Amino acid sequence: MSTTTMSTTAKPKVIKAKLGLGHQTAQVVLNTSLNVYNNFFSSPFFVAAGVPAPPVDQATLKAANDTLQSAVAAAAGGGKQAVTAKNHAKDAVVTLLDQLATHVSVNSKGDMNAFMSSGFTPRSTAKSKTPPVSETIKKIASGPNSGEMEFTLMKYPGAVAYELHWGTPGAGGALPTTWTSTTVTAVRTPVTVKNLTPGTTYVFQARALLTGGGYSDYGDPIARIAV
Repeated sequence: MSTTTMSTTAKPKVIKAKLGLGHQTAQVVLNTSLNVYNNFFSSPFFVAAGVPAPPVDQATLKAANDTLQSAVAAAAGGGKQAVTAKNHAKDAVVTLLDQLATHVSVNSKGDMNAFMSSGFTPRSTAKSKTPPVSETIKKIASGPNSGEMEFTLMKYPGAVAYELHWGTPGAGGALPTTWTSTTVTAVRTPVTVKNLTPGTTYVFQARALLTGGGYSDYGDPIARIAV
């Protein structure tokens, strides 16, 4: 009597985008959409020959972004009609981003590098404790306002304070040549980095200030796109 062993091929894990943009401000939606526009349509994972055509073309997203940008500016004065027009323009952009997000999730085929090249932020699927971003940075999250990011640092034995610094990468992904830094006195409370330019990539590193005045080594550089 013979037995046959059947092999199964695991399906690639679907990476979903972090959305919920309908609850965000029009400016946050615009910044997110501009980031997707600048990245998705230049990504070889999504625009190369043989890749399925996206449900939203470049011209359509640009037109929607331009309309929203104008509507945001017009609504700055608080007029009722202008605010209504801004909300409609925001909803239109959110609809387009939802379509593109689904396309990216399906066609990235579980490849995080491909997904990240789209400009979307992946949705967290962790059911257990999330591992730290690096040996010195525990967590990075979007701040309450556009151009802000929140950092939770890792506790370092013997540290009296911490230093977090950031800058824009050099040519070819080289480390920044100019850094902005801030001192962090406690790791339990996230520190907010402000005045970042939405759509710009920044590199972040942290280190500990030790008793006696010395410093620990910087952790691995972590790149993130400001939203």
